[in-house]
Amino acid sequence: MSSIIKGSPHRRPNDVEAGSSHSAHSDDEDHEFSDGPFDITRTKNAPIDRLRRWRQAALVLNASRRFRYTLDLKKEEEKKHILRKIRAHAQAIRAAYLFKQAGERVNGTTIPHPNPSGDFAIGPEQLASVTRDHDFNALQEYGGVNGLSELLKTNLEKGIQGDDPDLLKRRNAFGSNTYPRKKGRSFWRFVWEACQDLTLIILMVAAVASLALGIKTEGLKEGWYDGGSIAFAVLLVIVVTAISDYKQSLQFQKLDDEKKNIHLEVVRGGRRVEISIYDIVVGEVVPLNIGDQVPADGILISGHSLSIDESSMTGESDTVRKDTKQPFLMSGCKVADGSGTMLVTGVGINTEWGLLMANLSEDNGEETPLQVRLNGVATFIGFVGLSVAFAVLVVLLVRYFTGHTNASSGRKQFVAGKTSTGDAVDGAIKIITVAVTIVVVAVPEGLPLAVTLTLAYSMKKMMADKALVRRLSACETMGSATTICSDKTGTLTLNQMTVVEAYVGGRKIDPPDSSSELPDTLTSLLIEGVTVNANGSVFTPDGGGDVEVSGSPTEKAILNWAIKLGMNFDAVRSGSSIVHVFPFNSEKKRGGVAIRLLDSKVRIHWKGAAEIVLAACAWYLDTNDGIVAMDEEKVTFFEKAIETMAAGSLRCVAIAYRSYESEKVPTNEEELDRWALPEDDLVLLAIVGLKDPCRPGVKDSVQLCQKAGVKVRMVTGDNPKTAKAIALECGILQSEADASEPNLIEGKVFRELSDSRREEVAEKISVMGRSSPNDKLLLVQALRKRGHVVAVTGDGTNDAPALHEADIGLAMGIQGTEVAKENSDIIILDDNFASVVKVVRWGRSVYANIQKFIQFQLTVNVAALVINVVAAVSSGDVPLNAVQVCSLSCLYACMCVSTVLNGYEYSILPSLLAASMG
Repeated sequence: MSSIIKGSPHRRPNDVEAGSSHSAHSDDEDHEFSDGPFDITRTKNAPIDRLRRWRQAALVLNASRRFRYTLDLKKEEEKKHILRKIRAHAQAIRAAYLFKQAGERVNGTTIPHPNPSGDFAIGPEQLASVTRDHDFNALQEYGGVNGLSELLKTNLEKGIQGDDPDLLKRRNAFGSNTYPRKKGRSFWRFVWEACQDLTLIILMVAAVASLALGIKTEGLKEGWYDGGSIAFAVLLVIVVTAISDYKQSLQFQKLDDEKKNIHLEVVRGGRRVEISIYDIVVGEVVPLNIGDQVPADGILISGHSLSIDESSMTGESDTVRKDTKQPFLMSGCKVADGSGTMLVTGVGINTEWGLLMANLSEDNGEETPLQVRLNGVATFIGFVGLSVAFAVLVVLLVRYFTGHTNASSGRKQFVAGKTSTGDAVDGAIKIITVAVTIVVVAVPEGLPLAVTLTLAYSMKKMMADKALVRRLSACETMGSATTICSDKTGTLTLNQMTVVEAYVGGRKIDPPDSSSELPDTLTSLLIEGVTVNANGSVFTPDGGGDVEVSGSPTEKAILNWAIKLGMNFDAVRSGSSIVHVFPFNSEKKRGGVAIRLLDSKVRIHWKGAAEIVLAACAWYLDTNDGIVAMDEEKVTFFEKAIETMAAGSLRCVAIAYRSYESEKVPTNEEELDRWALPEDDLVLLAIVGLKDPCRPGVKDSVQLCQKAGVKVRMVTGDNPKTAKAIALECGILQSEADASEPNLIEGKVFRELSDSRREEVAEKISVMGRSSPNDKLLLVQALRKRGHVVAVTGDGTNDAPALHEADIGLAMGIQGTEVAKENSDIIILDDNFASVVKVVRWGRSVYANIQKFIQFQLTVNVAALVINVVAAVSSGDVPLNAVQVCSLSCLYACMCVSTVLNGYEYSILPSLLAASMG
C-alpha cells in the first residue's frame, strides 16, 4: 500500500500512472503504446482500446460505480460515430447542392433574389446555402463579399455599429452564436445509479429478509427494528452518494462552460473590442491570426498566407489555403498560418460546428492515475473481504447445522430433527447477514469518493486561483512535477512593454520619442514601416479623446512610440496597398510586408529580433537622410548597443526596409502566395529597446519552487543577454557566475547537440535564450528521458507540440492562442507564474489529503474486519451488526468530506515543503 502513495511527489522512472520517462511524442503517436496490448506508459492521450483492455483484464466489483468518474469509453465511441455521421451528412448536402447548381447552369437558371429577413435584405437560409455549401457561384451572384456586406449592412473596414439595438436586430434575424445543449443527468438518475451498488443491493435484500423474519417472529411492534434500521442506513448512503455525485456533475459542467467561453476581438464602429464567442452576430468583421479558432461560418474579406486546419470538421489533416477563390471559412476550425479578416455569415445552429456540438454530449470523466490506483486497491480489498466473508459463512453454517452454535442461554440453536424449518431458515439468514456485514466492513467504498471529492474541490479552488483545469488528471500530476519550463514574457514579466531606448539614424536619441532630432524622410519611412508591418491597430475617436491601441504588447509599445513621433495610422495605411505579407514567425524571429505606394513603387518592410535583422542590413539611414553603407565600425556600434540594452533586460527590436523593382513582383495570385519576400540588402531604420518589468513577487515564487524541489527553467525567444538579466532578477540564476554554459545556453547550440549529450546538458539548463518552439520540444523530451515530470508553459501555436509532449501543459489564458489552449492540460488565466506555483501546491495537497483519508479508513476497515471475523469464528456472532456497520459507512462519508476538504486549509504549504525533504 505504501508504494501506491509514497512515490507521488517525485515520479519513479517508468512509473506507469505518472507517465513514462521515455520520450512519448513522435511522428507516430502510437509509438509509445506499441510494446504490448496492455502497455500504457502514460495516461495522457492513452488510446481508448488500451484503456478498454485494462478494464476487461480483471473482474471489478461494482464496475458502474468504480468507473463513474473515469472516461466513459462507450460515449467516446458514440461521439466519434456522431462526428463521422455529421461530416458525411454535411458533405452529402454540399454534393447535392453542387449537383443541383450544375443542372441550373445547364438549364440557364439563376440564383433567386434573396429573401429579406427582418431589417436585412437576405435571410439565414440564403446565407447558409452560400457558406455551408461552399457555393462560389451563388456568392458571385450576390456580388461577392462586398455585396453580402451591403445586404448585411456591414462596413468591411469599420464593422457593424455594435450598439444594443443593432445587435438585437441581428440576433432576431439570424440567431445567436449558441446551440441547444443536451440536458445533464438529473438528480434522480444519480439516485438510480447509487442504488446499483452491489453491496447496497445485498444489504437491501438482507433488510427485506430481516424485516420479514423480524415481524414474523417478534411482531410488528418490535420486529421491524433491525430490518428498518438497515433499510434506513442504506437509504441514507444512497442519498448522500447521489447528492455528492450530482454536485460534482454540476461543478464539472460549470468548468466545461468556462473552457468553451472563448474571448476574441471583433471590429465594431471602427475599433477593435474583445467579446465572448457567444456574443458574435451575423455581419461581424473578425480579425484572424495564427492559432485563432474560427468563431462562426463566414467569408474571407482579405488574407495573407492564410491557411486553415479543417480537420475538426472534415477529418482531413492537410491545411487548406484560403484566398479569393476559396473564401469559405467554417466555424470550429483553426488558423494554422497567416492572418486575415472574415465576414460572419452564419452563427450557432446554422453552422456545421453548431450542429455537431448540439448532437454531442460532453463527458467530463476521464482516466486519472490516482483513480486507477485506488480503484485497484478498493477492488483488491473487496476481493479479500468477499473471500473472508465466504470463509466465515461456510464456518458459521457448518457450526450452526452441526449443533456447535449456542444461544446466549447456552442452548444449542439448531438440533437436527427438532428445530423447525422456520427457525432454521431464520438462523441461516442471520448467519448470511453476518457475512454480508463482513463484506460491508471490508469494501472501502470511500476511496473512489475521496479521490473524486479531492479532485473536484481542487479544480474549484484552482479556478479561484486563476487556473482552469482542462484535464482532471493534471490536478494530481502537477503535484508530481519536478521541473517547470516557463516562458519569460508575460509569465515572469508583466507583459507591459514600453520603448525606453532607441537608436535611429545611426545614433542614440534621448528621449527615444524625440521627433525633433530626426529628419523628415527618416521619420516618414520609420512611421510607414511601423504602420504597415503591424498586426495591431490604432483607433482615433471622431469626437477626440485618447487614442486606443490594440495588438500584442510588443506591437502596442512600438505603435505608441510611433504615435509620439507623429504617426497618423489611418492616413499612412490609406497611402499604400499591401502586396504580400510574411507573418511574424517564432522560428524566423521576424515578419515582413511588401507594399505598393500610390506612385506604383514597391517597398518591403521588415521588423524582428535586432541581431537577426541587423545581420541582413547592408545599409543604414543617417540623420541627413542619406543611405550609408554599413561598415565594420558601424556594425560593431549597433551590436554593442544591442548588447547594452539586452544586458539591461530590454527586448531589442530592429526596423528596416528596402526598395524593390515593381516588375519583379509576381502578378499571378498563386505565384504571389509562394513568393519569398527578399530579406537581404536591407536599410536599417531603427533599433528600439522595450522594457518589460518583472512581476512583483515572482522571485519569491521561484524560491518557493526551488525549496520544494521543483527546478524552474526559463525558455524564451529573446536575446540570451536579455534572458540572463531577467533570470538574475527573478532568482532563476543566483549570480553572474551561474550565467554560463550549460546553465545559460542558446537554442541553436542546444539543438545541434547529439541526443545523449543533449540529455546531459538539459539536466543543467536554467535559461535558454533565442529558442524556437522545436528547441522547447527537444528540451521537454530530454528532461522526460532523464525521469523528470515536466510542466511547460506556452502561448503560441508552435508551442502546441511541447505542450502535448509535456506531462503537464500550461497555456496562457490572456496571450495564448486557441491552438495552444486546446493542447494544454491547465490554462493559467492571468498568465502569472505565481498561479503556476499555486497549481503545484494544489496538486501536492491532493496526495497529502488522500494519504490522510487512506490512513483513517483502512485503520477502521481492518480493525472492524478483524474484530468481526475473530468474533464470528470463535463465538458464532459479531459485535458489529449490519446496522452499526452501515452507520459507520455514513460516518466514513462524512469523515471523507471533512478530511479532503477541511484538510486543505492547513496542509498545502507543509506538504509542499515536506515533499522536498524526502
